[in-house]
Amino acid sequence: MTDGPRGGREMSSAKSETTKRKAAKIPTETKGTVLVTGASGFIAKHCIVKLLNEGYKVRGSLRTPGRAEAVRSAIATRAQTEHLEFVTLDLMQDAGWETACSGCDYVQHVASPFPGATPKDENELIVPARDGALRAMKAAAKAGVRRVVLTSSMAAIAYGHDHGPDYVIDEKDWSNLKAPLGAYLKSKTIAERAAWEFVESEAGQGLELSVINPGAVLGPLLDNRYSTSGEMVARFLRGQIPAIPRIGFCCIDVRDVAEAHFRAMILPEAAGRRYLCIEDFAWLSDVAKILHEAGYRVTTRNLPDWMARTLALFDKTLATYKRALGRKENCSNARLRNELGIEPRGLKEMVLSMAETMVEYGVVTPKMRQAG
Repeated sequence: MTDGPRGGREMSSAKSETTKRKAAKIPTETKGTVLVTGASGFIAKHCIVKLLNEGYKVRGSLRTPGRAEAVRSAIATRAQTEHLEFVTLDLMQDAGWETACSGCDYVQHVASPFPGATPKDENELIVPARDGALRAMKAAAKAGVRRVVLTSSMAAIAYGHDHGPDYVIDEKDWSNLKAPLGAYLKSKTIAERAAWEFVESEAGQGLELSVINPGAVLGPLLDNRYSTSGEMVARFLRGQIPAIPRIGFCCIDVRDVAEAHFRAMILPEAAGRRYLCIEDFAWLSDVAKILHEAGYRVTTRNLPDWMARTLALFDKTLATYKRALGRKENCSNARLRNELGIEPRGLKEMVLSMAETMVEYGVVTPKMRQAG
């Protein structure tokens, strides 16, 4: 039984490690070729590092070819790049997809649109997410690729339901598209469902699919680009959060996300499975405490719920998270641990490694607390 829409029940640190590590010795022989889409993205760059260090040749796709050397330079801080090449692809254009997949053993489809702000038309997100996933799947099937690993999201699993506090969210769950979900949540859910439906269709016969569903992705930057989830760390460090709303999230280190993509790609038993990729639930106040104890001047003052609801009327960022106020998500990472064998890094390591590299790459210039 697969985890797709027709798959039965599955339907419905102290200081962190050194950020500039010596790149691993280049393997003398490659194990195969992997297309990684959206190569300039935060998650994708870490996926590429993992693949190169494991001895694979990587073909990274970029929408803007002029970014190739900047991406190569970022990846070169963690891996040798002799076996890295780039191609130009667009989620909304057919051109180049079949050529990009030609000769590849695997595809990691990481690329997906994410808004800087809530779009006026939700289809600005939904259409490229869905159609981009289908372009990757169709091209992979035609090229004889063994398996596609799709980067989905916890957004496709956990939302639009009124579960009680004891309900454990896991891979059997799907976000409810009939509920008033935001455009991003809809886009990830619709794109993942489309991918599962494709592999069950005649055109997708012979193509394997595994899906990674990360929560909020933190961890070290490789350049000045970072996850949308990381914006909360940046805002804490900039002093832009004067008081902390009672909002939380299930989080994961980007290095563990890359490891999950790799293992879902190579393990036979991962075919037809989706993996909720999280470490644990954390409140924003937990993140603030870690930064504060590390010497960063960040607030530890809590914002009362009534005030958060009032401010949400005027603050677009806070309004986005209004429904999550006071809600603790009870999610399971048992499948990630038991099937992929991943023991996720803890919150402290992922927060501090992100903070340190944000400083290193000039994303923020934080104020530090005075000793004593």
